[in-house]
Amino acid sequence: MKDILVVVATELEAQRLPKLPGMRTRVSGIGAVNAALETQLGILEQRPDLVLSVGIGGAYPEGGAKIGDVVVASQMVYAALGAMDGAQFLNLKELGFALVGNIFNTIPAASQARGFAQLSNAKFGAILTLETVTGSDARAIELERLFPDAIGEGMEGAGVAHAALKHGIPSVEIRGISNFVGARNRSGWRIGAALRALFQSLEVGWKAFE
Repeated sequence: MKDILVVVATELEAQRLPKLPGMRTRVSGIGAVNAALETQLGILEQRPDLVLSVGIGGAYPEGGAKIGDVVVASQMVYAALGAMDGAQFLNLKELGFALVGNIFNTIPAASQARGFAQLSNAKFGAILTLETVTGSDARAIELERLFPDAIGEGMEGAGVAHAALKHGIPSVEIRGISNFVGARNRSGWRIGAALRALFQSLEVGWKAFE
């Protein structure tokens, strides 16, 4: 049986996770740094075959996902890691600094990611990682311009993927959509619906990872 390390940001997410074959869970706290550190600890405890970053997130308006959908990353993207040159954002490749090897801001997802998306009827595309949740329509539009294949946004995925990459372990990010990315409207978030969809998708698509 494969060992699959699942990293979630909160105890709420951890408590509701379905119990699936080979699953081992760690709670990181929010943010990419917390997520990377907790992933590292989980890998050192026992080297897994696969690492999953699992949680809720926002959907980009042009990405095709809606509240209550599930999105699966084709790639995990450090969307704010770089430098500003006036109004222009320069990514790591433009700056000449690699993240790991020939990887810059974008970490490819494990080959099983597409199969999971197909089995669970989830949307498949880039998921952006940001330390500050997007809270304006203007910022959402700018991120969609910079990353036209973005379907979702979270705070941990690239951190989890980064730690796994350092150890040569494949990773996938999976998120239930609780809100749209844009002007912050906390009353419109549907966390319960996002979690239910997320955990149902894990149960349906898990065989892609076994």
